[in-house]
Amino acid sequence: MSWAKYAKEALRRGEETQIRPRGHSMKGKVRDGALVTLRPITPADLQTGAIVLVRVGGRDYLHLIKAVQGERYLIGNNRGGINGWVGPNAIYGVAIAIEA
Repeated sequence: MSWAKYAKEALRRGEETQIRPRGHSMKGKVRDGALVTLRPITPADLQTGAIVLVRVGGRDYLHLIKAVQGERYLIGNNRGGINGWVGPNAIYGVAIAIEA
């Protein structure tokens, strides 16, 4: 089961939700264990620099949109890593608040 299962379910229902992601790949933007509030995405959210809950290559991440090419979004972390390209259906929510 994915660490993001319940958050994805809430976002699919159109609800805001909160997660506490673990790891250091987003250091400088999201601290390990920070409380992150997410809301369902709108087309306006899908822009470079947005922090999104996304599924890439069978795994869930709270990562950045690094580039936009039409209806494709390049996903990566804040340390130079790239996960790959996804369509809008793979992006569940966008971060609207990050608390220490």
